[in-house]
Amino acid sequence: MHLTCAAIAAVLATACASPGSRIDAVPELRPGILAGYLTRESLPDSMALVPAPPAMGSDAFALDEAVARAAATTRGSARWTLAIDDANLAFPRAAGVFECALDAPVSAQDTPRLYVLLRRALADAGLSTYAAKDHYRRARPFMVNQLPTCTLAEETMLREDGSYPSGHNAIGWAWALILAEIAPDRADLVLARGRAFGQSRVICNVHWQSDASEGRTMGAAAAACTRIATSALT
Repeated sequence: MHLTCAAIAAVLATACASPGSRIDAVPELRPGILAGYLTRESLPDSMALVPAPPAMGSDAFALDEAVARAAATTRGSARWTLAIDDANLAFPRAAGVFECALDAPVSAQDTPRLYVLLRRALADAGLSTYAAKDHYRRARPFMVNQLPTCTLAEETMLREDGSYPSGHNAIGWAWALILAEIAPDRADLVLARGRAFGQSRVICNVHWQSDASEGRTMGAAAAACTRIATSALT
């Protein structure tokens, strides 16, 4: 059976009800960023879950470099434009990332519970990468290959933020896994969009391919832990 857009919207609107579903009931970590469901102690440990990043001169790093060179050929294309759009993690814009894949709206008005869930999952998935990010302090591709990024205004900040593993990939993949569970009839499209969302960071020349791949590892771990945490609230 294939769900209609209206049926999917109805499912999403009632998904993941919990006592913490109201935005005003959730504290902010910083302006615009809601606290996640997980404590610092209960976050997945990226130092335990991902290997060390590829060493310069290794075959694995050569693959990272080859992927980066191929990504550079997309500059000015529609894929490059999508990468610019995907760089923006701010809500309400970020809520619409999966609307086409879902064929249904995602917003504070249409799907208030899901909207809060996605905002809180962003914090859990993003923070789950920082043990490894801060430990390895890996240089981002544009710092090594001197090629342009799609977000020039962010380069100063990104230079101070470790590249490995990718927080955007963790966030996008966690969102995709959550939405695929809520709307299984659209799972393939949702998961494909979640992967493309993360790969946008490779296109943008701000993450190596290995950053992206292991970011998805952390996204899966964060989604699993968030699923357990939200189950306890319902």
